Amino acid sequence: MSPYHIPVMLAQCTEGLAIDPNGIYVDVTFGGGGHSGEILKHLDKGHLYGFDQDVDAEANIPKSDKFTFVSANFRDIKKYLRLYGVKQVDGILADLGISSHQIDEPGRGFSTRFSGDLDMRMNQSDEISAKEVLNTYDEGKLHKIFGIYGEIKNAKTLAQSIVAERAARPFETTEGFTTFLKKFAPRGKEFKYFAQVFQALRIEVNDEIGALEDLLMDSLDLIKPEGRLVVMSYHSLEDRLVKNLMIKGRFHGEVEKDFYGNLIRPLEPLTRGAIVPDEEEVARNPRARSAKLRIAKRTDK
Repeated sequence: MSPYHIPVMLAQCTEGLAIDPNGIYVDVTFGGGGHSGEILKHLDKGHLYGFDQDVDAEANIPKSDKFTFVSANFRDIKKYLRLYGVKQVDGILADLGISSHQIDEPGRGFSTRFSGDLDMRMNQSDEISAKEVLNTYDEGKLHKIFGIYGEIKNAKTLAQSIVAERAARPFETTEGFTTFLKKFAPRGKEFKYFAQVFQALRIEVNDEIGALEDLLMDSLDLIKPEGRLVVMSYHSLEDRLVKNLMIKGRFHGEVEKDFYGNLIRPLEPLTRGAIVPDEEEVARNPRARSAKLRIAKRTDK
């Protein structure tokens, strides 16, 4: 298996798809190809499409006539599948977040453990990087990003201080930025604070929430009746969107009901709450500890 990324809850994700050997499936977060490789083992005449916007993932493309790699953001899933003549699929798998490879590459700027450029772009051809966010966004926008995406309690103070600091010394590297952050972090919880700030920047740089909303809404049109949607998230903002869509059929508000009181929703949750990795997996792969897996079935249209 590629060291690029260790797939989380591999068996649970594969089982959740309830794979038809002749069906069409999409792994919208191809990455190291761990989940895709397992799905391919279950296909006969079926086909798997793997999406990834990071060009580094192309090194992991399997040699299989049952697999097609699509170099694109998963928010454009419907458009790209139509280019291949695919209008409906039997299942979609999304393993959200960042790959181990992206975290472990200092130059990508995702990790607080290394000194690297303040980048954080999953698609390195995108224009906006973390450096641009920190050095050009106004105080109000920074406050919102850190408060909502990072759930940081002193977000307003942090935003004010960033604007004041960059006037004299623009932010350039992850090491320089984490050094700056130390004075705002709760004592003894510095690394958690750094992770929250970096998460907020990463979500903003890659428009992760907007992209996820687009993917989830498109999945309602793409997945066949009885087909599966399998989504693994790593923070509460993502999980809340997935949970609400699966349970309520919408991101916000209450579930609609028909005249007889029956729930009107396009998906039927197949898990009682979220599935989480067991202690053995977390011990083997610490990055799995915050994973939450939800599985739903497309109801009849």
